[in-house]
Amino acid sequence: MQIAILSDIHSNVYALQEVIKDIRNRNIEVVLNLGDMFYGPIEPRATYELIRDNKFINICGNQDREILEASLAQLQENPTLKYVYEDLGEEVLYWIQELQFEKIIGGTYYMVHGTYFDDTQYLLEDVSEGTVKLRSDEEIIKLTDNIETPFIFCAHSHLPRIHKLNSGQIVINPGSVGLQAYKEELPTKHKMENNTPDAAYTILTIEDNQYNIEQVRVAYDFEKAALKAEENGREDWAYALRTGKVLEN
Repeated sequence: MQIAILSDIHSNVYALQEVIKDIRNRNIEVVLNLGDMFYGPIEPRATYELIRDNKFINICGNQDREILEASLAQLQENPTLKYVYEDLGEEVLYWIQELQFEKIIGGTYYMVHGTYFDDTQYLLEDVSEGTVKLRSDEEIIKLTDNIETPFIFCAHSHLPRIHKLNSGQIVINPGSVGLQAYKEELPTKHKMENNTPDAAYTILTIEDNQYNIEQVRVAYDFEKAALKAEENGREDWAYALRTGKVLEN
């Protein structure tokens, strides 16, 4: 049994295309997508079409939800959100509306974007002091609402991680397909950087009650994505897409 786990595509269809090629070359048929698919100044609608064509198992991320809930005022204040909303169209909004925020598969795999309690909260990382620290096992277990599945898949931080809890459970964050660096103001000012433009995803292989986890990096034509971001007025995204680092003002 092989499973590809991916997340945080953020409208970067160019990165997603190469990740899918890599997955298919390995003959992996099951792909789990942990959300945050469309928000970004690149190609939201094309990203949707590619996801639908490849029949991923999807859940909703916080920014997928925020697109769905966007008010007229928010669209006027945020040109990127307006671009995404208009590019996706009504059909995709209905599709997002049907997505679950968490999913358990076969009693073995738990999919969540952020945490059980809050889709904008990191499951593994504590940023309360402005730096990125790994949470204690007790905190992580509490934030899953004591879910008992052997494997827990989370996202949102864009940082690839594998962490074995003292409960014996394995937590996997596959990193981000589409954006390798960003800065955020909430809950405190912090930044996430992978220091590479390459796309990320994870492969979980289970055979004879043994498991193997491979975190994969995939090169793609990030310049196409960066130019599209610049075209849509997001120099900060363009810099992150080219470098995997945050553009400092």
